Amino acid sequence: MPHQERIERALRAGLATSLQRGHPPKLAAAMQHAVFPGGARIRPTLTLAVAMACGEDDAGLSEAAAAAIELLHCASLVHDDLPCFDAADTRRGRPSVQRAFGERLAVLAGDALIVAAFEVLACNSKRHLSRLPVLLKTVCRGVGMPMGIVAGQAWECEPQLSLREYQQAKTGSLFASATMAAAAAAGADPGPWRALGDCMGEAFQVADDILDAASDASKIGKPVGRDVALGRPSAVRELGLHGAIRRLNLLVAEAIDSVPVCSGADGLRAVIAMEASRLIPRELADSVL
Repeated sequence: MPHQERIERALRAGLATSLQRGHPPKLAAAMQHAVFPGGARIRPTLTLAVAMACGEDDAGLSEAAAAAIELLHCASLVHDDLPCFDAADTRRGRPSVQRAFGERLAVLAGDALIVAAFEVLACNSKRHLSRLPVLLKTVCRGVGMPMGIVAGQAWECEPQLSLREYQQAKTGSLFASATMAAAAAAGADPGPWRALGDCMGEAFQVADDILDAASDASKIGKPVGRDVALGRPSAVRELGLHGAIRRLNLLVAEAIDSVPVCSGADGLRAVIAMEASRLIPRELADSVL
C-alpha cells in the first residue's frame, strides 16, 4: 500500500474517537481542520520508509508511529499560528485553526492532538508491547524539554540563541523522532537512525527559511516574510539566500550518506532524494549551480 494511503488511514483512525456523539463538535471540527487535508506529510512518509527499510514486521505499529509524529506536527502548527506567536491567518492555503475557530478552540485543538498522538501509540502496540517504552521515550524527547519542539518554540522567547540549537529543537527534533521511532517500531536499534533525522530536520528548516524569504504566500499556503517581521533567526539571514541553498544541498547529501546499513537502504535513499526535491522550487535549487 502506498505510504500516503497508509498515513491518511492511520490519521483518520487516530481521530475517530473525537467524532463520536456527545463530544464537543466544534473542538472535533477544529482538530479535523488542523489535520485534513494535510501538507506534504514528509515526517510520516519518512517514518514508514525507515520502518520498511528496517524490515517492518508490524504494519499497525509503524503506522501508529507515523500518525503520532504527524499529529504532533499538526499540533505544533496550530499553536505556532496563535496570536501569541506568529498570529498567522493562513495555513496550507486556507484559514489557520485560530482564524477559522477562534483562539480558545485552537489552543484546545492543539492540546487534544498531542494527547491523541500518544493514544495512537498506546492502542497499536499490543503485538509488540515491549517496544512501547522506547517508542514513547523517543517521541517524548522530540516534543518536550530540553531539545524538543516545545523547547524550540520557547527559544523564540529568549533574548539570545544559537541558530543551530534553535533549528535542531524546533524542527530537527521531530524528524529525529520520526526516524528513530520508525526503527523502534520495526524492532531495530533506534540509535543509528538519529543522524538521518537530524540532517533531514535541519534541511527542512533551512528550506522553510528559504521559502519564507524568497517565495510567496500563494505558493506555500502560509504567510511569508515572518522571520524578518518577527526578528527570528534564519539560515537566510545568517548565510544569505545562496548560502542557505548551498547549505540545504549539503544537508540532503549528508542525509543520504547517513542511512545506516539495512536491507532497504537503497529504496530509502531514493525516498529521501524524492522528498528533498520537493522542499523548494527547482529554479531556486538550481540558482546556485
